[in-house]
Amino acid sequence: MSCVIGLDPGVNGGIAVIDEKGNAYAEKTPETLQDLFELLNSYSVGYDGNCRAYLEQVHSSPQMGVKSAFTFGNGFGHLEMALTACGIPFERIKPQVWQKALGCLTKGNKNVSKAKAQEMFPNIKVTHAIADSLLIAEFGRRQK
Repeated sequence: MSCVIGLDPGVNGGIAVIDEKGNAYAEKTPETLQDLFELLNSYSVGYDGNCRAYLEQVHSSPQMGVKSAFTFGNGFGHLEMALTACGIPFERIKPQVWQKALGCLTKGNKNVSKAKAQEMFPNIKVTHAIADSLLIAEFGRRQK
């Protein structure tokens, strides 16, 4: 069995997994490096290394302060390194690409992606933290 992992970087981001049967699971991104590694490694091991990931390609914005931008970039790097350490191949995907493909261009309004995720995953309690990761994983699932 295989899986697709969607990752939404940031302090309030999430990680979602969809298997080849369409079963989905998502949670807020773990706060520690060890927990992040263990979560991603559990997917790699649980699916016999047959996973691929889609990581939202983000960048800092002029509105961010220096500390916020550094923290944000650092978290993005943690995700890249954890995926690499777990042997999970990944692709960086721009928000506009996955949003357009799924018909939910947010223009910065997180309620748009949350509503779309609730529509697509009615059996999951969708929060702002996991909405984008679920949609990124769904985008990835459709790339086969």
